[in-house]
Amino acid sequence: MVLLTPDRRYIVVRGRLWRAANPNLSEAERQRLVSRLMAARRAVRAARAKNDAQAEDAAHRAVEKAKQDLGERGPVWWNDGAADLNRRMAKNTPYSDWFAAQAANDDGG
Repeated sequence: MVLLTPDRRYIVVRGRLWRAANPNLSEAERQRLVSRLMAARRAVRAARAKNDAQAEDAAHRAVEKAKQDLGERGPVWWNDGAADLNRRMAKNTPYSDWFAAQAANDDGG
């Protein structure tokens, strides 16, 4: 199960915050973008298998574009002026107390 911060801005993976997709996207739009992202990732893998640096670079650009369109990279999708804490350890952010409580719950505490 994915751990999502209370404000839905980040998912937490191994204690690190990763910006979540914009929850304001329609389900159809989100799914379209996720499909595009997965296709781009498959293109990266295929280009690497063929040792085609030019195709790999193009595929990486497509991954980046899809992630930006999803809101996972590029400008933040929220508008309250809060900083982007992407890739930071949750314990070193304003989410630290919330994250510690989640860890305590996982330990049966």
